[in-house]
Formats: sequence, C-alpha cells, structure tokens
Amino acid sequence: MTFEVLVEDLFLNTCTDKSLVPIENKSILSLANDYQEGKWRHSKFHNFVWDNIAETSLSYSERESLIDQSHSKLVAAAQSLRLTDSDRDIGKGSELAEIILYGIMRYHYNALPVVPKIFYKQNSQDNAKGADSVHLVLDDKNDFTIWFGEAKFFNDISDSRLGDIVKSVGNSLATDKLKRENSIITNVRDVDYLVSDEHLLESIKSALSQRESIDNIKPKLHIPILIIHECEITANNNRFTDEYKQNIIDLHKDRATAYFKKQIKSLSKIDMYDRITFHLILLPVPNKEQIVNRFVNKVKVFKEDAADE
Repeated sequence: MTFEVLVEDLFLNTCTDKSLVPIENKSILSLANDYQEGKWRHSKFHNFVWDNIAETSLSYSERESLIDQSHSKLVAAAQSLRLTDSDRDIGKGSELAEIILYGIMRYHYNALPVVPKIFYKQNSQDNAKGADSVHLVLDDKNDFTIWFGEAKFFNDISDSRLGDIVKSVGNSLATDKLKRENSIITNVRDVDYLVSDEHLLESIKSALSQRESIDNIKPKLHIPILIIHECEITANNNRFTDEYKQNIIDLHKDRATAYFKKQIKSLSKIDMYDRITFHLILLPVPNKEQIVNRFVNKVKVFKEDAADE
C-alpha cells in the first residue's frame, strides 16, 4: 500500500485508559504519507486517490467495459462525483475520504468492493445516507466478514469532531440501516461477479437476506472508521524521520483512546455491541483545503473532457 503503517494493533494494547470496556473488539491503524526533498508528497497522495477512484465510482460492469482504457475510466469515474456541484467543504472532503477508504480496504484488508457507493448514491433514488463503503472480506475457511465503513476528512481531530463520527457510526448501526445495506449488496450485481465460489456466494446472500435476523450478521460485522485529518505536526515537518513518526504515533494513540471512550459511552447500549468489530484508521495531512482544491480541479478537467466527447 502507498501509505506507511505506523501502528497496526489491537486497541487493548495501545489504550491509555484501562478502565474502558469493552475494548477487545477494537483496533487502531495509523497511516502516514512520507516526504521528499523537504515537502509532503502531495502527488503520491493524489495518485492513490485516482488509482482507486473507479472502485467506488463505477459498477463492476462499467469498470470491465473500460479495461485498458485508463483515461476513459477516469472520465467516467469523475462523472459520478458530486463534490464539484457543492461549495460545502465538508461534502467535498467526505467524498474524497470515501475513495481513500476504498483504496485502504482494497490494498490493506484485501477486501472486495461489493457496492461501489459513489456510483450507487449517484444512481439511486433513495437518498438515505448509509455506509460510506461496503466490502466483503473472504477468509481461507470459505467464510466471510462484512465491512460497512465510515470516512471523514476533518480540519482537526479534536474531541468535538470525534463526537461527530461517533454519532455517524451509531446511526449506521440502526437495524433498519443495516438491513438496507444488506439488501443493496444482494440487489447490486457486483457481488455475483466478485465471488466466484457458488457455494460461498449463496451463503453470503442467505446471510444477508431480509428474512434473517440481524443478530446473525453482527458477529460478522466490521466497521472501519477512516479519519483523514489536518495535522499541525505534519504541516510543520519536512522529513519522514523517526521523531516525526513517533510524534504521529503518540498523537494517534491518544486520539484513539479519546474516540473509543466517546464511542463506548454513546454506543455500548446497542444490542451485541461487543460482537461488532471496530477499526479506527487515522491518516494525517498538512492542509485539507489544498488537497481538496487540487482534487476538485482535476475532477473538473475530467468532467470537461466528458462534455466534449
């Protein structure tokens, strides 16, 4: 994967508040982009975005029809993005974060993108929010786990912002929201193309059936929570040194404890909360506005290309 892993551990091994329970069902993944010639590597970050944009913006059949047509694929993917249609900073950052999460799920967790969410949101008449990413992870025992992700791009990572994402995660765990996501997986044809084992495919569809109790899904449910955040340490740094890495590690361990403390307080009353697995993923950047503007400007170019065709 493009980004360097600084911490990948169970939260119980990094938690700075041993009074918190339950913590066995939580993990932390701390990522960082590096530097070159005294500058944070913006191009490397943006290349990761554009290398993964088709996974979340196009359906499987659309991606396959454009195989070996890299430019056409990017043009088509850009057409599905809504961020240039709004001046709201939070909307722009959130959609970019969704794409980053898809890339992390693809390369770090070897996940299958069974619902390209930006494509689905663009083409669905149902405007209910739902998860920001939907993936399946298959194991070597012919079984699966289901991953409903949350992705945010924040100007800071203060306690108040952490509260925002706790609320968002809580909303996504409502039974009706979980059932809705399950139905999307079974109704969108991508899962049929991505899972080649017919027995496993039938097992997945059966487990996600609206007739099944949601209790049967919760032990298989993973919630990856990506927070890309503007970071003063990263902005004021110019080398990918051990000191910088340790400063980010210390920051992320502290913020993980603060986040999960809020989550436990707010969400632990959810039925079977301790059977759901949560993954906090943190990625610092030097300047949110600069990153978002660069991305938006490139999207506009591709949309103009589409208009000229």
